[in-house]
Amino acid sequence: MKTFGSILFFLSFFLATASAFAQKNSVSGTILDEKRQPLAGVSVYLQGTVRGVQSDRSGTYLLKDIPAGSYQLVVSLVGFQTYTQELNLEAGASQQLHVTLQEATLELGEFSISASRGIQGQGHLPEVEDYRINAGKKNELIRIGELNANLAMNNSRQIFAKTPGISIWENDGSGVQLGVASRGLNPNRSWEFNVRMNGYDITPDPMGYPEAYFTPPMEVVEQIEIVRGASSLQYGSQFGGLMNFVLRKPDPSTRFTAETVNTVGSNGLFSSFNYLGGTEGKWSYTAYFQKRMGNGWRANGAFDTNHAHLVVNYAASNRLKLGLEMTSMTADTQQPGGLTDAQFDADPQQSTRARNWFSTPWYIPAVTAEYLVSPKTKLSWKAFGTFAERNSVGFMRPINVEDDLGNRQVDRDYYTTYGSEVRLSSSYTLWGREQSLVGGLRYFNGHIDRKQLGLGTRGSELDYSVAAGAFARDLDFSNTNLAAFVEQVFRLTDRFLLTGGFRLEQIQSTMQGQLNRVNGVPQFLEPITRSRSFALFGAGAEYHVTKNSEFYANLSQAYRPVLISDLTPPATTDIIDPNLTDSKGYNFDLGYRGSWTSALQFDLSYFHLNYADRIGTIAQIDPKGGITQFRTNLGTSISRGFEGYVEVDPITAIFESSRVGYLHLFASLAYVDATYGDFEVSSVTNGQIQTRNLEGNRVENAPRKINRFGATYSYSQFSMTWQLSDIGEAFADASNTVASNAAATVGLIPAYQVQDLSASWNFWKQHSVKAGVNNLTDARYFTRRAGGYPGPGIMPADGRTFYLTAALKF
Repeated sequence: MKTFGSILFFLSFFLATASAFAQKNSVSGTILDEKRQPLAGVSVYLQGTVRGVQSDRSGTYLLKDIPAGSYQLVVSLVGFQTYTQELNLEAGASQQLHVTLQEATLELGEFSISASRGIQGQGHLPEVEDYRINAGKKNELIRIGELNANLAMNNSRQIFAKTPGISIWENDGSGVQLGVASRGLNPNRSWEFNVRMNGYDITPDPMGYPEAYFTPPMEVVEQIEIVRGASSLQYGSQFGGLMNFVLRKPDPSTRFTAETVNTVGSNGLFSSFNYLGGTEGKWSYTAYFQKRMGNGWRANGAFDTNHAHLVVNYAASNRLKLGLEMTSMTADTQQPGGLTDAQFDADPQQSTRARNWFSTPWYIPAVTAEYLVSPKTKLSWKAFGTFAERNSVGFMRPINVEDDLGNRQVDRDYYTTYGSEVRLSSSYTLWGREQSLVGGLRYFNGHIDRKQLGLGTRGSELDYSVAAGAFARDLDFSNTNLAAFVEQVFRLTDRFLLTGGFRLEQIQSTMQGQLNRVNGVPQFLEPITRSRSFALFGAGAEYHVTKNSEFYANLSQAYRPVLISDLTPPATTDIIDPNLTDSKGYNFDLGYRGSWTSALQFDLSYFHLNYADRIGTIAQIDPKGGITQFRTNLGTSISRGFEGYVEVDPITAIFESSRVGYLHLFASLAYVDATYGDFEVSSVTNGQIQTRNLEGNRVENAPRKINRFGATYSYSQFSMTWQLSDIGEAFADASNTVASNAAATVGLIPAYQVQDLSASWNFWKQHSVKAGVNNLTDARYFTRRAGGYPGPGIMPADGRTFYLTAALKF
């Protein structure tokens, strides 16, 4: 709450300052369509500058505080012809310009935008946008505001429904930790994705501990951008690719707008999201605060989270825009722990862990700048940091061991990271066609202070206190990363283009500190330092079959850095391979995507992911005849398969218009064959080392079938969406164990089906009511067997829950 108060004070000061310095020279007017109806959301900007606004609901716009000079005013809206007009502004002068836009057909490379009664919520990214190249790459654009979904709880099953091949761990009832993956990768806190917000890092350390403990509230997320493995050239590590949350931008059509979204639901759910934003002359701003709390579907599953965010932008000149962003989160959650198979079968809502808690204080500041060097060349700079914690306390023995009510285990991580990225985007003419070039430099420095195995209290409340010096493990992990990339689009004909590029990486990782304490004697690690440099290469192609459809292909190298867990041995006698290296491999995509009028949208593709030099541990005989565990690069896994998304609006396709409403149907299908290649592992039985090879085994946590289907009916301002998720079985371990063990940490994860139903009604143009039922049939299933926290054991997914949302906008 202190953070929110500071934000309100800052905004009050900002608005007063902005009004005091506002100047009178301006351009204003109204924007209409051919039927003389006002158009809202039209982009109005001055060519070659950073100055721009949008028209409001009445079609009016106002550009203020513009230096005297000659400009070209550009008025554009998807689906209409772009309008341009030369302007000559004198100091202190005001001009009026009213514009009527003519309808037009969408051009290649634009967003796939549906008719208002047709397909919504899903599209793909333009060929070149925001200092990046998307051409020739498998990518998805999820437009959050167009979805019927439980946004208050960040329901990922609904949010990613139309994105094929996304596997989800559904074990976090608080909506804070997102666990998604694709192509047979591990969904653990989305750590196989490069997770960003507004283009900058939000994880503890993407080079050494990439787990996503922070997820922004979906009520403020404008869109989620996903670029599969081909994003590695522009963004670096992680085979899964990029997942970028783009938050709502300052409203350029008004000085002030406010919104409140309040949700109540099952199990004591209460969520209040409050937002304000606007534009005043050269200044623009947004701020939000969300409070979310509830008891959870399972016993001992209470949560209490607070999110606050502030953005302030300033157009320092016609070519330079500066920005400041601050994000804060506190999240306290009770962890109900795992269950054995017998406990799950008897009652998946039960919990045998009443003393386990988890919290993640998170603070992310960022400073941004955008400079237009020329009409065809621009620069972007982002400086960002993460100052955060990961704290847990609880009874951590196997789930088949009863809590003895003794001292709990306390683990605490402290993250201090900062980084900077500079990007350049330029276009030029070659062979009579416009070509595009994007390049960038990145610096990152991260430090993790890890304190674990602390002797905590005997209580049951959230309490991380320990006796002085009671942490048996106290490690320091540091990462430094320098990177540079260049990628180019070559447009060879009006239909055919090629892309190519490379990325240079330099990484240094250091681990040191106390690993454990045995009989009161500290055991220290020998300091470990890993330095390496390498290059990644990639190439792609795109061929436009029609104006609105295209073939695409891409082959890009990728890597996964050596993580802090890879350098932490279970015991001081274990050995880390001095030649341990980052896992490397490549992603290949071949697909066809596009649309037919506004009634059909599709994206069908084949993928192949080679994940080489995977890191694991194998038993070895040391020179003294003893057995040690040796961590090294062991082998390869290969994922290949099909990803398909098809959505159709049959009423629009057949009748073009309807008086009884519209229906659109979608299918998101994926077949994932993720198996191990040559991968030797070992175990110790009766003092003897037993070796075997995992070749041919299925990769753990990788269901072969990930299918989702849905239907949306809409009439006037009302819409309703039904969705079915049909997910295949998976294994919890690489040995493909079918029968579960006593602790329920290995064994089969059965296939399941779950349905969701959501509806919304907009009234008075600005306000809305939403309601829904998640897990309509009250299916009992689980998606994860946890080996440690937040388990161990089976982590049940939520049963049937209800929610009701009221949103007011002023």
